[in-house]
Parts: sequence; C-alpha cells; structure tokens
Amino acid sequence: MFEKILIANRGEIACRVIKTARRMGIKTVAVYSDADARAPFVRMADEAVHIGPSPAAESYLIADRIIAACKQTGAQAVHPGYGFLSERTSFAEQLAAEGIAFIGPPVNAIAAMGDKIESKKLAKEAGVNVVPGFVGEIEDTEHAVKIADEIGYPVMMKASAGGGGKGMRLAYNETDVREGFEATKREGLNSFGDDRVFIEKFILNPRHIEIQVLGDQHGNVIYLNERECSIQRRHQKVVEEAPSPFVTPKMRKAMGEQCVALAKAVGYYSAGTVELIVSGADPTGESFYFLEMNTRLQVEHPVTECITGVDLVEQMIRVAAGEKLSLTQDDVKIDGWAIENRIYAEDPYRGFLPSTGRLVRYDSPVPGWEGGIRGVEGTRVDDGVAEGGEVSMFYDPMIAKLITWGETRDEAADKQIAALDQFRIEGLGHNIDFLSAIMQHPRFRSGELTTGFIAEEYPEGFTGAPADAALLRNLSAIAAFLATALADRARNIDGQLDGPLDPPAEWQVKIGDAARIVSLAEDEIKVDSEAVDLSMAYTPGEPLVVAEVGGEELAVKIGMKRMGFTLTTRGAAHDVRVLPAHIAPLAGHLIEKVPPDLSRFLICPMPGLLVALNVGEGDRVEIGQPLAVVEAMKMENILRAEKAGVVKSVNAKAGESLRVDAVILELE
Repeated sequence: MFEKILIANRGEIACRVIKTARRMGIKTVAVYSDADARAPFVRMADEAVHIGPSPAAESYLIADRIIAACKQTGAQAVHPGYGFLSERTSFAEQLAAEGIAFIGPPVNAIAAMGDKIESKKLAKEAGVNVVPGFVGEIEDTEHAVKIADEIGYPVMMKASAGGGGKGMRLAYNETDVREGFEATKREGLNSFGDDRVFIEKFILNPRHIEIQVLGDQHGNVIYLNERECSIQRRHQKVVEEAPSPFVTPKMRKAMGEQCVALAKAVGYYSAGTVELIVSGADPTGESFYFLEMNTRLQVEHPVTECITGVDLVEQMIRVAAGEKLSLTQDDVKIDGWAIENRIYAEDPYRGFLPSTGRLVRYDSPVPGWEGGIRGVEGTRVDDGVAEGGEVSMFYDPMIAKLITWGETRDEAADKQIAALDQFRIEGLGHNIDFLSAIMQHPRFRSGELTTGFIAEEYPEGFTGAPADAALLRNLSAIAAFLATALADRARNIDGQLDGPLDPPAEWQVKIGDAARIVSLAEDEIKVDSEAVDLSMAYTPGEPLVVAEVGGEELAVKIGMKRMGFTLTTRGAAHDVRVLPAHIAPLAGHLIEKVPPDLSRFLICPMPGLLVALNVGEGDRVEIGQPLAVVEAMKMENILRAEKAGVVKSVNAKAGESLRVDAVILELE
C-alpha cells in the first residue's frame, strides 16, 4: 500500500480524498494555486505545494508542476479527483514514465472512453445501443447546420472532450445551431483544450441514468447499481439520487451487465461511470442508449456510497496499489435511499447567474466531513469552503454537496428540506431555496423526472417555493413571537422608550397581501383566533431559530427590516410586516420607494469576461436579440435585449473584465 499520495485537485474533492487516505493511514500532499492558498483542503493535507497563479491553465492543468510536487514530497501516487487532468491521457503517461502510480484507469481506457467521438464508435462496435448522430469531424457552422438538418431537430451539440455540463448546447432549429456551435467549440477549447464538436439526436422526455462500475487490475469488474441524474440545468446536474425511482430490477441488471461488458472490452479498472439516456416515454424502460463513459470519480459518487456501504475512494486507492476487489457482484446490495443536492454560488432569483465573492457567513447543518459514509444521522456535508473564504471566478461555483440517506425516498427528501433550512450562507447568492423547492415539488416526489424538469416546471424562472396556508399561519405566529421579544428587549434598555411599556398583546402580521391578527396570551398563541402550538426560544440578534410547531421542527433564518422581518424557510424568503394591531391601520399612509426603471441599460449580471459585443452605437435592436456574451465560471452567457430601441452609447469592449452591475451599453 502507498505511504503517501498527492491529490491533483482542489476544493471538496481534495478534502474527500484526504479524509479516506487519513483513515487508511496514508499521508497526503495537496497542491494549490494562489487563489487557494488559504483553502480548507490545503490545511487538511499533511503537506502542501504551491503550483502557480489562480487560473487553472497556469496551475492545476500543468502536469509538469504536479509531477515536480510529487518528486519534491516523495508522493508515490496521484489521485486526480474529477475535472482538470483526471481524463488526460498524457498526464497518466507522464506519471507512468516517472514511476508514479495513477489512481485511476489505464491509459488505453482513458483514451478509448475519454473522447466522446471515439467512445461512441467503440460502443457501437461492441453492440451497445448508441444515440443516432454524427461522430465525425465537423468543419464549420455551415457543416453543423447541414448535419443537424439531416439528423432532425432537436439535436445536442457536444464538445468531444467535454464534461460537467460544459461545452454542450441544445438546438431546436437552425438559428440555435448558428448561435451555439462556435460557443460550444470555444467552451471545449477553453475548458478542455479540444475544440472538436459532435452532434447527436436529442431524445425527447429523456431520463439520465448512470451506472457506477468498479474494476481491478486482475480482470474483475462489477457494477454498483445506478444513479438518477435527470434534474439538470444547462446540462449540469443539480440533484442526484440512488437508486432511481424509474429503474426496475430487470432493467438494472440489463444496464449493469452491458456496462460491465463495455468496461471489460477496453480493459478498464478503477472507478468509472457509464452514462445512459433512457426514454421516459417507454413504459418498459428498455430503451436506453450509451452516452459516454467518465473514466474518473463522479461528483455524485456519495449517493452510491450511502446505499452500498462501499467507499469508492478507498477502492480506487487499493486497485491502484494492485489489490484485488474485496467484493463480488453478489455482495452489492441496495440499502435505503440517498439524495445529493449541489449547493452552488448562483442566484436562482436572477436566472441562476453565477455569484462570486467572499463567504461572509458559512455554517452547515452538520460539520463538513463529520461521520462516516452516511454522515451524522443520515446527513452528510461534503464541502471545500470556510467562512471568510472566497468563491473565485476561476473555478467551479460549487460551495458544498448535501447528501442525505433514509430508509425510503421520502425520508431522504424530508431530511434534505430540513438540512437545507439550516444552512447559513451570506455574502453571495446561492441556490438553497431552489433546491428546497425541488425537494418539495409534487412531481419530484412522484418520481416522474426528465432532464427537462427545471425548464418545464419553472418556465418563467424561479420566484421561491410556494407556501401553503399552514406554513404562512405558522410564520405569522413566529413573527409575532420575534416582535414581542424585540419589544421586551427594548423595554429593558434604559432610555430607549419613554417610560415603561408592555409589548402589545395583539399584532397585525402581513405576509404578501394577507394580514393576520396574532394574539399572545401567557400560555397561548392564536392566529386569527386559531390556536398554534408553538415552542421556541429567541435571543434578539440570532440569525436562525429552530421552532417546534405542532410537534415538528421548523428552522427559520431571520433578517431584520423596517417594521418587520425577512423570514426564510422551506425554499422561500418571506417579507413580513409586523405592527401592533391598534396602529396597523395607519401603516397604509406610509410612502414606499419605487425602484428606478433600468430596462434601457444592458447591465452585466455577474463578474466576468466580455467575450463578444454584437452591436454598436446607432444600431437598432429588437426584444430578445443577442447583444453581448459574458464568460463566467467557464460558461458563456448570452445577454439579450429586454426591449426594442436604438443603442445610444457603448461603455465596454470585447476582452474587458467586467464587475457585477457594470453598464455595458445604453439604449436611447
């Protein structure tokens, strides 16, 4: 067994590998860029080596610096994590030439499966069902349009070396191909150093199912069941679960055996994932097609660990050290259900725009990396951030992964909702409300999932999870309790009030357009004369309280505002006005500020690079017309005109780095 390994990655996956290595008694070496100098994974490792500036192309993607760090520290093996160099054949070859073990598959398997074009050819030759498409070289945009017309819309354009949702565009017509083909090439080149693109038929009502495979260097390969990854946004997975609510035992066996056969055909060992697309319109579940094989660990691997009890990182290390698999296919079971949500630095209320900056506050429902594979009582947090740290524009915007395990799917989802409420993230936008809304959504609960779930259920964007009457009633009671506590505190501060004054016995609580009267007697709280069983403790200034309402816990984050609070829970932030009932009628005479109309400005919605500016001064623009392209977090975002008009002035030029809310241009 290795005595010391180096992790050629960063963030939560570096922490993940370090945790298992530490348990196995193996010393670890971290490598880090300027941006990650104070990151948690650097502190967790036994040693750390600086490898360059913040951009990945100048640090994490330079194989020579990784190898130099191995030599400097005496590391015998390298775990690549995912992304960066994890599927780069040249990196694995360089390690082998230096006598350093690669904790991953053999070079020939990476080459065969890492290239999406070549892997489809191999899969087809092996008799595996593949999605109809064109897997040759595409010359230019005109050639791409011709191919798409022949295949039939809709089609998917994919970067050959892509992964993680980058370098992918869905096209419903010729205009989409013309707008997206060059962007797909650029994203492939910028993220993976390869601008080749292939085009394939987009399967309608698709479900994304993947099979986890595991093999050793002695010819043994098994599958560890499936994961459902259908809930995606911009082809980036958002929610993953294991097992799938769609897959039957018969289907699981057929998929698993087919994936094992494919892995054996290319001499695969280590952990890997075969991704399949399944037609949700087929009630038999037998219409599944090969998409690609990821020759590395997946972001969503924890859900497989939770239901099988297998530590995949440990297995990868043991396989790389030459050990045989300690389990057979018959040993692989399904115990309970696991769900993973990816917590990203993005703002779902503003079209999921990336949000970079400092984590002014960060607190998770359970400490990161505490407990075993299933965390603490079925709740696990895999994170790579710390309070005061920064989510940088240079890397993926992931803050943490929340994994919950339960005996049933509903139990795992309920644990997600409760845990999401107890995250405290301040300083940048995040998608916690959105994730909670998905977990509560009736369609998610029914298991009727497709990759179009988000677009279909939130066609006008996300505005918060809907709240039922019971929740609004409970929030009204909590708001009155908070207001009473604050009034009681004010009474006890010398000079704050003119003489002694007891808190009101009745409050008017307004949430949205509905106003409720909340009365607080010594041992009873009533909302519109209906008793509410509320138990809670609150010290003014606390940012989060956990109340017990009707015997169930409800975690609520508290924001102070004029004449009330912002109460955030169950996937939405509620603006709550609280006034003594006897003066509430006077509140209608207060003047409220009206926000200015900014529709004539094209405003940069996130920090990023202005890749292209499509118009100039004096140009006429129409609603929906692409005006500019801004790149952030390695993804290109097309900014479109919100109104028709003539360009009055242009304040930026292509190639400039823009701050958030920078004015790019103004219409007359």
